[in-house]
Amino acid sequence: MPLLSRRFARVLLHVVVLFLYISCGNSFVIKSSTTSSSWVLSPNKDGADGVKFSNHNNKMRYHRTKKSQGYDDDTFQQSTRFMSSASDHNSQTNSRRQFFQRVLVTTASAAAAVAVPSSPAQAMNSKSRSIGYDVQKSEKEWESQLSSMQYYVLRNGGTERPYSSILEGEERLGIYKCAGCGTALFDSKEKFHSGTGWPSYARGLAGVEVEAVNPVQASLVGAELRCKTCGGHLGDVFQDGYLFVGTPAFTSGKRFCIDGAALVFEPDANGEKTVAGDLPPPKKDSTPDWLSTPKITPTTI
Repeated sequence: MPLLSRRFARVLLHVVVLFLYISCGNSFVIKSSTTSSSWVLSPNKDGADGVKFSNHNNKMRYHRTKKSQGYDDDTFQQSTRFMSSASDHNSQTNSRRQFFQRVLVTTASAAAAVAVPSSPAQAMNSKSRSIGYDVQKSEKEWESQLSSMQYYVLRNGGTERPYSSILEGEERLGIYKCAGCGTALFDSKEKFHSGTGWPSYARGLAGVEVEAVNPVQASLVGAELRCKTCGGHLGDVFQDGYLFVGTPAFTSGKRFCIDGAALVFEPDANGEKTVAGDLPPPKKDSTPDWLSTPKITPTTI
């Protein structure tokens, strides 16, 4: 799951929890007691004592209230009528609140599931990766042709860890092709740095197959991308391109989040070698300047 999606889910989770706290913290006038046949009127903000009663057959039965608090007959009857009316009104109110609470809790649970970082996951699309595609091979043939990471991504629908592919930082002009069958998938002109740790593109070429999902799923969790020729898993496409101002994704409105291991890069420049995306990025020299070996410049006398 891309980093931006997790951040959005965390924000959504916080908003839902805050709304639950505000709406449910002190809002119930009548609260259900331990038994289903009795109700308790909570103390109000001024600290006035509440009244406990049972509602068997819609009859109000107070427990030692009249005697303990010194109510006269008129006051007691008025209180009874008021409490009966308040019970009916608040029972309906509580039912509505409970419904919205269940909706909010469900939303919060979904947001929490998305917000929690997870280990590399597998695509949930149940469609076959062989049937209906032009290039079909046995699993043993794919295993012998691909590296372990390429096979994990392309044939098992796996996800590589962020910043684990050399292609994430690739900036040369060229074409990105499928590591399984060589189909052209992305143009380097559509590539941009999303900050998610995976190679990102604003648009795909004709060789990219987009999973057919409903608009809600496409907006919330994205859609799977496959190679249209061999059915290999590539990554996912998300409808959040407008967040990346100044990039090609801002105009397309989409972000193609791709596993580098599913690609090979062919530079446009003659003589430059093809780069396999399952290779790790080059290690940066983290040695501080004061520990580096000083350069000696020879001089002539």
